[in-house]
Amino acid sequence: MNKVILLFTICFFTITNIVAQEQNVQELDSVTLNWESTFKSALKKSKKENKPVLIYFTGSDWCGPCKVLDKKLFHTKKFKAIAEKDLILYEADSPRNIDIISPEKLEINNDLKRQFKIRSFPTLVFVNHKGKMIGYKKGLILTEYYYPFIESVIENY
Repeated sequence: MNKVILLFTICFFTITNIVAQEQNVQELDSVTLNWESTFKSALKKSKKENKPVLIYFTGSDWCGPCKVLDKKLFHTKKFKAIAEKDLILYEADSPRNIDIISPEKLEINNDLKRQFKIRSFPTLVFVNHKGKMIGYKKGLILTEYYYPFIESVIENY
């Protein structure tokens, strides 16, 4: 009898866990952000809409912390709501597989890395419509710590 109860309990928690994970994956997949295709277009949109530009420096195909940040920050409904209302987004990717992005975009991203002295990934840089840095956060920290920083940049813009 005890074995049956134990087996039932294990099966119940396993199934519950699988269903919960599937729901989390579906929620993550449903969140898509509007990343500007070029840095120039991000600056133009920033000026037009009076919003700061968030430049996300990442190594999308090799940087473990970037993958975590992408999943736990950028693919959440909370971040999407903030971004749609108050930010212009631009991803400055530095992949190892250079076939992922165009050579022109890779060159622009490398220029941005030099300009803002980016030495580690992930790094978030906020700029105004003229491209002047107004906020900077490097490395992976707890996701909830990003929100006060982002909100302070938005409030001071």
